Amino acid sequence: MFSYPTVRASFLFLAIAVAGLLVADIAITTANPWRDLGQFFLGVVTPNFFSTEGLLTALLRTVAFGFVGVTLGSFFGFLLALLYRFMPVRIFCAFIRAIHELFWALIFLQFFGFHPLTGVLAIAIPYAGIFAKVYSEILDESDPEPAQLLPKGTHAIAAFLYARIPDCWVQLRTYTAYRLECGLRSSAILGFVGLPTLGFYLESSFSQGMYSDAGAMLILFYVLIATMPLWVRPKALPVYILAAPFFLGEGFPIVWGNVERFFTEDIVPAPLRNGDGLAAFSSWLGDVMVSEALPGIWNTVVLTQIALVATGILSLLAFPLISKHFGGPVRRTSGHVFLVIARSTPEYILAYILLQLWGPSMLPAVVALALHNGGIIGHLIGRQTNTIHLRPDAPQGFARYSWELVPRVYRSFLAFLFYRWEIIMRETAILGILGIYTLGFYVDSAIQNIQFDRAMILILITALLNIGVDILGRYIRRKLALQTMPTC
Repeated sequence: MFSYPTVRASFLFLAIAVAGLLVADIAITTANPWRDLGQFFLGVVTPNFFSTEGLLTALLRTVAFGFVGVTLGSFFGFLLALLYRFMPVRIFCAFIRAIHELFWALIFLQFFGFHPLTGVLAIAIPYAGIFAKVYSEILDESDPEPAQLLPKGTHAIAAFLYARIPDCWVQLRTYTAYRLECGLRSSAILGFVGLPTLGFYLESSFSQGMYSDAGAMLILFYVLIATMPLWVRPKALPVYILAAPFFLGEGFPIVWGNVERFFTEDIVPAPLRNGDGLAAFSSWLGDVMVSEALPGIWNTVVLTQIALVATGILSLLAFPLISKHFGGPVRRTSGHVFLVIARSTPEYILAYILLQLWGPSMLPAVVALALHNGGIIGHLIGRQTNTIHLRPDAPQGFARYSWELVPRVYRSFLAFLFYRWEIIMRETAILGILGIYTLGFYVDSAIQNIQFDRAMILILITALLNIGVDILGRYIRRKLALQTMPTC
């Protein structure tokens, strides 16, 4: 068994995660977590849809921010995809997508304030980098033969529009639709930094113990995501895109002097800003690294590796819930509902809820990351097993699971898992804003203390760490000959 590289790699990552558990802060610190959990679930089953006057407005603005952000991200991402073969463009796209939407929001809040532009750019910028990468991969995999059949002298732009785009249009459209769902999740969590989306009201309800109000908001969000195929129609998209900017709200006016000061003073390291010289800058940078960056990196990596393995285990346990090879239609329908809820709830919201119920530690973050990402991968693997035809005398039960299906989908499972590695790292870093000692905790603390220079150094380190994990993940996928599946 250990002669297979995929098995050796799996056990290596499992061993790293177990070692991480030995040093991680895994605990439940609340006095009565089960009572709190029961009250939360009672709130979910007894939702109060009429308690908050601004709830529907928040839902509408969540949709508006998602549409505008994803539209801009896809447009500029497509332009960047056309130039993605150039190394500077690839580096630029890797950098902007390595910074989480909430980090971008925290940056823009410092000089745009609570203006709609803050939320729009917080989504559009990282999504442009993501779109550029995936669109480029889709275009590279298109069939070159139609372009070769065009008459000689056909302009390059015409050849691109009439030969390459039609061949990969379905993949481009499918991935863009998936990213729109992601954009709605990103838009919802922007409320946790004060923007008027669903997350703002969810946080307010939880902080006041109004679980029925919070349950209503979660149900509305699930309905919004689940019904997207019904209301997001190709013919209606132009109407949504044109109307969305008018539903973003107005916010406070932008003070352009604050923008200038942020870039020319606030983010310049204090020793350089004060003219203290390179020696003082080296001492200042060393203090940032020792007291904030290194502890943040350590906790981010430890939590990421535990969450990665937990995601893998949950994915393998979850895919039979929707596989036609196990159980009947009722069980598969229940499994679909569970996985839709798991993958539709943003990790940040899941972690926030669990932190309120269990107290501050890495445990809520691990569970939140595993549930969300495990729901995504479990859904994809379960759907893949539905295309597998078993022989009539195939074993039943656990033997069917362990000997017939898992070996056939394991390589795809690892490809999905290693693709999600970078995403789990990004989410792990941002969960520090909730009080977990990852890099996001130190970024948020620096911003709260109006130390924007320290915050920018830490955000840069976060981006480089994510880029490093992305490179390592691609190396492992290539080494194990795993197919990259960017649509997860």
